[in-house]
Amino acid sequence: MKHLIVIVGPTAIGKTATAIEVAHELGTEILSCDSRQFYSELNIGVARPSPEELAAVKHHFIAHRSIHQPYNAFQFEHEALEKLDELFKLHNDVVAVGGSGLYVDALCHGINVLPDPTPELRSSLSKRIADGQLPELLQELERLDPEYYAVVDRDNHMRVQRALETIYTSGQPYSKLINKSLPPRPFNIVKFGLQCNRDILRDRIYKRVDAMMEQGLLDEAASLLPYRDLNTLNTVGYKEIFEYLDGKTTLEQAVSGIKNHTWQYAKKQMTWLSRYKEINWVDNTNAASILQTLK
Repeated sequence: MKHLIVIVGPTAIGKTATAIEVAHELGTEILSCDSRQFYSELNIGVARPSPEELAAVKHHFIAHRSIHQPYNAFQFEHEALEKLDELFKLHNDVVAVGGSGLYVDALCHGINVLPDPTPELRSSLSKRIADGQLPELLQELERLDPEYYAVVDRDNHMRVQRALETIYTSGQPYSKLINKSLPPRPFNIVKFGLQCNRDILRDRIYKRVDAMMEQGLLDEAASLLPYRDLNTLNTVGYKEIFEYLDGKTTLEQAVSGIKNHTWQYAKKQMTWLSRYKEINWVDNTNAASILQTLK
């Protein structure tokens, strides 16, 4: 039986370093499930692994798309399974890593085919969002599907809209449809979750944002300003800098916003991951315990 070793955890907890250590010891390769790191134009703001880290162990699904190429979890599932099939011909074990819960689920369990909304419904919801009615739509989502509302990124209007489109079209909660049982994968899945004290994690997040600014996040965001309306750039780290470049805030306020929003995102990731009973939780500084468990 082939084994997919999945390493998850909130942002900035050290998943990349742990995955590299585990993959190196097992003599295998890494498949990334981080939806923000798929795009070649995004580097500093998405904490892409360094050239040295990418050279240490072969990675897949890092910077393999352009921000101008729409990409979703359905496409990722199909391409990732094809890549896994190739890798399992060479290795008994493959390491998957990422903090994007939807994409980890797509790889491990699959995604149900969701009903397409009518053009009129999609247009109506898009217009309401454009008119500043996202708070009202979030209230509707909380009423119709409190389970999904508890874990959704409420700043990501595309995910909110997609959930409501599905609910209105199917008459069922979005969470029920995306959690519907699917055929098992033809490989064994072992999940490890990295954890640490919350104060330590928050400090790691704040320090990483400071390091991003030192590495040139401001210039990177400025180069992407002409494409700010793309959904791929509607993400923490770029949105705040765009507001600074618009003159709507100071640079200090923008950096503070990135830190706070990243911490909020990390807490949502932890909420999402807490639903999974099959995760083996380990200290984020103890990759050796993962290897010992596997042995």
